[in-house]
Amino acid sequence: MGKVISIALQKGGVGKTTTAVNLSASLAEKGKKVLLIDMDPQGNATSGFGLDKMNENSIYGLLLGESFIHECILQAEGIHIIPSNEKLVGAVVEMCDSDDKENRLKNVLSEIKDEYDYIIIDCPPSINLLTINAFTASNSVIVPVQCDYYALEGLGILIKSLNMIRERINPNLHIEGVVFTMYDSRNRLSGEVISSVRSNFHGKIFDTIIPRCIRLAEAPSHGMSILSYDSSSVGAGAYKRLAEEMILS
Repeated sequence: MGKVISIALQKGGVGKTTTAVNLSASLAEKGKKVLLIDMDPQGNATSGFGLDKMNENSIYGLLLGESFIHECILQAEGIHIIPSNEKLVGAVVEMCDSDDKENRLKNVLSEIKDEYDYIIIDCPPSINLLTINAFTASNSVIVPVQCDYYALEGLGILIKSLNMIRERINPNLHIEGVVFTMYDSRNRLSGEVISSVRSNFHGKIFDTIIPRCIRLAEAPSHGMSILSYDSSSVGAGAYKRLAEEMILS
């Protein structure tokens, strides 16, 4: 049975989608069968693989019961991807009065969960009904923490949200691990943030640290993961190591 992992933090610009795209590509490179679900209306994980965000069959239609799951699956770089686009904003409104609104994603994934080793969900940068659907469907959450001043605050808010989901909906949900992103060894603050989180967070923290890397920033504009864009870059090496940690954990 596939392991379902959300990548989430209610804060933009922390490397969430970068991690979703490049971790998925790294797991696939290691022979794992991976499904990436873009749950963000911005559709950045979709365009990050060079796919058309306005595809007729997307996560929007899937959540509303207008599409079948196998109709929604696209392929790129050896990965299966369910795309997203701005229409997904409307799904929150359309689902809000339904009795099973928190379980829509979980229900559709039950059809194909056994077909994959990993199902990675790229969540929106907020705690809303889309994120709750992702958490309800997930076994665990990877938390990307940018090495900046507000890191601890963002992590604390997310933990409170996860505790609420555990109490009310998904008691088995846990934090897969915290991964530090955008690390700059020349910046003393980056080291201070890592030390502070390690001192105050009593859960798993991945050994792999994702560096600030211009090649990582460039890859999405070419519709490629970092592994396809520049497999020899420090960013590609970091995500390959993160995938190894995931597999061995």
